[in-house]
Amino acid sequence: MSSIESIDEILLNHQPALPSSRLSLLEQAMTKVVLALGILLLLGLVFQNEMVWDDGLRPIIWEPVEADAGEQGDAGYTPQNTAIYTFGLLASVIVFQALFRTLNLPANNKMMYALIAWVCLAPILRVLEDADFFPSSIDWLLISPIIHLHLAAWLFGIGIISHLVGKRWDDVEGDFGELNLRIRLVPLLCFALLAMWGLLFRPGYLAHETGTFWIIAGLILGFGSLIFTMHNTRGWDSISRGLLSFAVGACFVGLGHWAQLASTPWLQESGRMPNEVVLWPALVVLGIPALICYVLYRIGKDDAQQLKLSGFEAGVLPEGVSIKAWEAEEKVVSKHPIELLSNKALLASPLVLAMVFGQLCDGFATMVGIDYFDYSEKHPLSDAVIQYGGAISDSIGWDVEGAWLFAIVKAALVAIITYIFIEMRVEKRQAHLRMLIVLAVLIVGLAPGLRDIGRLMLGV
Repeated sequence: MSSIESIDEILLNHQPALPSSRLSLLEQAMTKVVLALGILLLLGLVFQNEMVWDDGLRPIIWEPVEADAGEQGDAGYTPQNTAIYTFGLLASVIVFQALFRTLNLPANNKMMYALIAWVCLAPILRVLEDADFFPSSIDWLLISPIIHLHLAAWLFGIGIISHLVGKRWDDVEGDFGELNLRIRLVPLLCFALLAMWGLLFRPGYLAHETGTFWIIAGLILGFGSLIFTMHNTRGWDSISRGLLSFAVGACFVGLGHWAQLASTPWLQESGRMPNEVVLWPALVVLGIPALICYVLYRIGKDDAQQLKLSGFEAGVLPEGVSIKAWEAEEKVVSKHPIELLSNKALLASPLVLAMVFGQLCDGFATMVGIDYFDYSEKHPLSDAVIQYGGAISDSIGWDVEGAWLFAIVKAALVAIITYIFIEMRVEKRQAHLRMLIVLAVLIVGLAPGLRDIGRLMLGV
């Protein structure tokens, strides 16, 4: 009997983990809380509109969005809406991971790649809003947090289309199944991308005198990259393929508009033109995190490959094994591949690499933007750290703002999170939770970091 089989036999003596089809007490409670709050909000808007909307949500949520979308732009956050957004994000993670698990949606590295592409799409669109490309009738759709809800609707739509088309052909082996999947799914994804272009981008052409070369180039690259991504993800599940292909295509369409802005700038609502394009911030903001991630990948790639060959997923316990059982048999499981290889293997996973890159990108972008380009921070807690760093700078006679301290805090924070993450083990039923936690971290790290570097480079 092999060592793994011996370990499995010992673990079977313990109470098994909760089946994936069942909700935990926390999931049940949070689902009820979200439903109750939704019902109360709806009733309040109908019967107590003045109190709930005029005196409540409008000044806290909607007016900052309007201000951000207006001429002054970049409205700051308040402790009240920050608390609401934080609770909403955490509640969404708990509720949606339970939903995705019960629907048996994929929660592997392939899905993570797809979600990363969608996170990148948000700041690409947001920078164009910062440049006042979108008309006032739709620009509020590109303001945080609405942009994430807006793109989530597109994501769900693309996911549903991909599932409905792919469920018949995913299990059909060989060229026959692949050909039928592509024939049906690629045109639908291209049509969806064309619809996004028509709804979001096309109205902007009427508001600005722009060139067309880079816009057309972006469209060609967008549709071409969509088809290319579908072609090169054979063997993936249809949902991950569809989500990744569409997001990659949409990103290239958006980047084409970035290039057009750099080539033929348009007048912003504030009456000023964008500054000259500056490329050096990208070397710092993107280069340093990329180098660190490359080192982490090199450290973990061999263990990740070995763990994959053994049939296990880094940090995820075998099906049916509970955390309690795993911890109770600490000495026994120390010889299991999951325990031997997971720590380093996770360093090479997109879960950890995306978190590290995103948080460092956000930290360095904030530092460069505030200390060298006179941008300002709109998050209260982050601003407090920066103000403290500014006081230190003044005390030592350093002629910069205090965002350098924010970058250090971000680096320390991501180091702590990474350590906790690679040491953490999750049950098989918690794989979706782990993935959505990373997604939430990317939304508050990678997305603002990429937005900041886009603004710095394009001068908007």
